[in-house]
Parts: sequence; structure tokens; C-alpha cells
Amino acid sequence: MINEKMKKVGKEGSAIVELSDYGKKRKKEIGENNVFDFSIGNPSVPCPDSVTKNLIDIIKNTDPVKLHSYTSMNGVYETRHAIAEYLNKTYGSSLSGEYIYMTPGASSGLTICFHALLNKDDEVIVFAPFFPEYKVFIEKAYGKVVALNCDKNTCLPDLKLLKKSITKRTKMVIINSPNNPTGVIYKEDLIKQISSILNQKQKEYDQDIYLLSDEPYRELIYSDVKYPFITNYYSNSIVVYSFSKSLSLPGERIGYILLGDKLHKKEDVYNAIKGAGRSLGYESAPALFQYLIPSCLGVTSNISIYKENRDILYNYLIELGYQVIYPEGAFYSFMKCLEEDSIKFSNVAKKFELLLVPSNTFGINGFVRISYCVSKEMIIKSLPSFKKLKQYYAIKKRSNYGFKANKIKN
Repeated sequence: MINEKMKKVGKEGSAIVELSDYGKKRKKEIGENNVFDFSIGNPSVPCPDSVTKNLIDIIKNTDPVKLHSYTSMNGVYETRHAIAEYLNKTYGSSLSGEYIYMTPGASSGLTICFHALLNKDDEVIVFAPFFPEYKVFIEKAYGKVVALNCDKNTCLPDLKLLKKSITKRTKMVIINSPNNPTGVIYKEDLIKQISSILNQKQKEYDQDIYLLSDEPYRELIYSDVKYPFITNYYSNSIVVYSFSKSLSLPGERIGYILLGDKLHKKEDVYNAIKGAGRSLGYESAPALFQYLIPSCLGVTSNISIYKENRDILYNYLIELGYQVIYPEGAFYSFMKCLEEDSIKFSNVAKKFELLLVPSNTFGINGFVRISYCVSKEMIIKSLPSFKKLKQYYAIKKRSNYGFKANKIKN
């Protein structure tokens, strides 16, 4: 017999990927420029020129045997220490490269952490809306997801609910800032409050509670907000990072796990990380990109393009009367649906060739995620469709009879 649980996960698939696949099919039917695909968080901005240049230099000037050989299972020594040095300089931390584990992307990093730290039925608190793969990864590691709804007006954690929800079974709390799917940022005061609650609960239950910060969007911030680097605020903290978004390299799958410098029993935790990486087959992350990373630390793609996209889309949606959570970072807008059921709303949006991800996949109802990491031209061309969608619901609200969406005019 096959693994029925895995069959179920595969059959259900990802709502985001399914919508993206629908978009590809639809584009073949009516033309690439007539479908407004806001489904997937795939960077549209090219990687920095320095990335291409440094890659060419590495390929030309490195012994090909070394270049394409396995690295140490936990990663290239020089790369790990370069990352620690960069972070210490940037955030005033005191991290060590000895406790960094290079990974093929953030998803593998999260999976490794869950398998390293969770025992059967340990609880992991996530704040809804949350990245849907958290649930898949946690349950694969035999943990239990405890989803806490955020404030619907701000999409920030409800701290009273957090304090009430931590139990003896709580092993970990996950934060994701800038956030997918909302674009909100967890500012310093909030991080301090979360850290204080966890410290109180650790003392109350006399056990470690890990705070895992999932940070693939760390550099995608469109204001002067100070990014509160988690290891400076909470001792039992772990960072999972990916270069996919900052350098526009999602297909290369390179990232890392970082243990906070004051993590309790750090050596044991790091050995568990290495053991989980080994048992899951996530050893020796892609060598070429490990050699690249030291030359690209602190470099980002041109994120001003995302900011311009955000401003065009957000301002227009607000002008039309939509309710949208203001995104300070990442490249997502979280828009309130014009009916209670987000799946139904997403399906109606398809009538106007708008592909918007229903929030059910992120653990709550009533919103859609809009990925604006697309071309500026597509965003501008999509705006009349958002207007038509709004008109559709305005007319439907006034009508007690059937209505055909294609009757809507500009």
C-alpha cells in the first residue's frame, strides 16, 4: 500500500499552483496579455547584474572538479562565516558561522527545523493568515498546528490570544515578516512583546519554546522601518532565510538555517538540525550558489519596481472602495472580498480574467492575495477588470435575479 497521507497531500495540491496552472492554460486560449495572473510569488525583477557577473567569474576561475563537487553537508565554511559576519555588521548581532546550515531554499530549511525539534503531537503556533506549506511541513514532522487568527483590520498577531494559547505542548511559534500573504511588517515593539510572552511561558512551564522567524522577504521593505532581527530580542530564536526573493533566484534553491547566539543547548539543536538534514536528504546545498553568496550579501534586485507596482495597485483599489491591508513589505496585497466566501469570490474574479488566490488556503476566509511581483504593464491593464469586478457586486447586490458578468462595461 502507498502512503495514503501523502496521496491526499498530492491530490489536494496547492491552491496557488493550481491557479497559476489555470492561468497558463487560459493564456493559451485567449492570449498572454489578456489574463491577469496575480497567483504566484515569482519575482519578475531580474537578478542583479553583479550576480550574473560573479557567477561567470566563479565558473571561469574555479577548478571545475571543486565547483561541482559535494560541499560539507552543512555548507561551505567560508560561505557560512561570511553570512554570519554580514549579519553581525548589519544588525549588531554576535552570530557564528559554526551554527549556520546551508539549505536548498527556505522550504527545506523549515522542514529540517520541524523534523529536528518536534516530537509527536508537539504544538506549533502560527498566525493566520499564514503560508499554507507550514501546515504540510509541520504535520509531516508529526507536529500539531495551532492557528491563531490575527486582527482582521491589521493582520497582526493578537497577543492576548497568543498568551492564552501557549500550553505545555507548545514547542514553537512561527513568525513571518514581511508577511506572506499580507505584506505587513512585525515592528520592534511587537517583537519585544512576543518575546516577553514567550519568556514568561518558558519560565512558567520550565521548557524551551522556540521562536522561528521565516524571513525570505527580509530585504523587501518599502519604508524606513527598522527591521528587528529576532536573535537580538529572544534567546531561543531560529532564522530560516532564502535568497530567492532578495536576489530573484527562486529557481536556484539556496538559503540557510541560523541558530541564535544565545539559543539554549545550541550544540544539541545544531546536531539535530544536521541529523534532520541528513535523514531528509537535504545535505550539501547547491555548490555553485554557495560559492556565489559571499559576493552578493547585502545586494538586492531593484525592489523599487515592486514599490511602484504596490502604489499603483493599492491606490487604485482604495479609490474604487476595496478594503486592502496596507503592504509595507514583500510583494503581496491582501484584499477583502466582496462576499464572505473567498473561494466563490476568486471564481467570480476569473470571469474578468483576474487570478486572485482565495485566503482559505492561508487559514482564514474573506480575503484574496494579490501578488504584484508582475510587470507594471500588466497591473495597469488589469485595473479596469478590478473596476468591473466591483461593479458586478454592486449590481448583484441591488438585483434579485441572475446576472451575466460579461454585460459589465467600462
